[in-house]
Amino acid sequence: METYASFFEQIFNIVMISIQVLIIFITLYYFTLSIIGMRRKPEKKDYDPVNRFAIVVAAHNEEQVIAPLVENLKDLDYPPELYDIYVVADNCTDKTAFLARKAGACVFQRFNDTKRGKGYALEWLFAKIFALPKTYDAFVIFDADNLVKRNFLLEMNVKLCEGEKIIQGYIDSKNPFDTWVTNTFSIAFWLMNRLIQLARFNLGISNTLAGTGMCISYDVLKRLGWGAHSLTEDLEFTMKALVYGVKTSWAHDAIVYDEKPLSFMQSCRQRKRWAQGQVDVAGRYMLLLVIKGFREKKWMYFDAAIHLFQPYFTMIGSFFLLVQVFTFLQPYYVNLFIDYVHPVAWQLVSGAITVFPIIALFLDRIPWKAYVGLIFYPIFMYSWIPIIFVGFLHRNKKEWSHTRHTRSISYNEIVEGEKVSTN
Repeated sequence: METYASFFEQIFNIVMISIQVLIIFITLYYFTLSIIGMRRKPEKKDYDPVNRFAIVVAAHNEEQVIAPLVENLKDLDYPPELYDIYVVADNCTDKTAFLARKAGACVFQRFNDTKRGKGYALEWLFAKIFALPKTYDAFVIFDADNLVKRNFLLEMNVKLCEGEKIIQGYIDSKNPFDTWVTNTFSIAFWLMNRLIQLARFNLGISNTLAGTGMCISYDVLKRLGWGAHSLTEDLEFTMKALVYGVKTSWAHDAIVYDEKPLSFMQSCRQRKRWAQGQVDVAGRYMLLLVIKGFREKKWMYFDAAIHLFQPYFTMIGSFFLLVQVFTFLQPYYVNLFIDYVHPVAWQLVSGAITVFPIIALFLDRIPWKAYVGLIFYPIFMYSWIPIIFVGFLHRNKKEWSHTRHTRSISYNEIVEGEKVSTN
């Protein structure tokens, strides 16, 4: 009996040490990324507008927000003859199609009760555009609730002229001050933009698509096909393209304003869908990326695998914290954080992690009143833990949950709001 007990103690100790090594590695890795994201590399931008764009929007019952977006897109600082606006009114039962057409978009109506969701709608619309007699250099994808900075296509034109094939733009917030939820949700995206996406761009590794503000070259999409039907179709296409060796780049000045959920429960439902989708995509692509990383000896594949590993990392870290609560287990494993890591080292890391968000918001000139959301930000972040566990349990469910958008404002209101915040 003592032999069996000793054996299980050894196994438990090995598991706990492995978990701690993993926590230390990933924490320090993202700590390093955050430091790298503090600066911006100089970029050449003196390219003439030469690329032709097909702007595509998938909309399901978006009559509240579709017209302001189309009107905004028609007024971009880019030659109007070099881009067209396409909207797929997907399974709509309201006036989305009518209002989009009235605002000046080319509208396709799609009805399909079995293949539901944004991924299927986009694939259907891409096929329609490929069948047209005219061709484009790239597709640009927005959500119906977005508004877009006028220089957006100019920034994407620069990236395409430099040879990039897939580009993600900066995800800003359309309604950061509506509620404490929209404030903290906006902070999460602002920090991701600066500390993760910009850092990856600085390192020359692959960024990740974020569902909107995406640019995909015409030839890449035609060659690879869309084929992204998961609950996180953006992440799925990112990893699919990366497996084929096509990385995603970053355009920090190509800004799209996205509507954030107003209530905490609404944000939880949206994040649960993201968690389900990420676990699903991780199961299909994480190992492939690790193998490709070893074969080609390129860090960007390992970085992508680490990104996909995040839900599992959260669950593993939660298990470790739970074990800490049961003090009677502590004699049975080596605690690296107490026995081998100097307390001052972790205090420095913890202090820096606390300061990094403030620096990142300052560097991207986020309005000062947004900083109040940092008080509630830990609530938002820790709420991810149960959401990820539920998302993992429901990872095989593919039912699309539509987020209702109601924040109907114009691009000029966004600009005026930014001027007031700056002054």
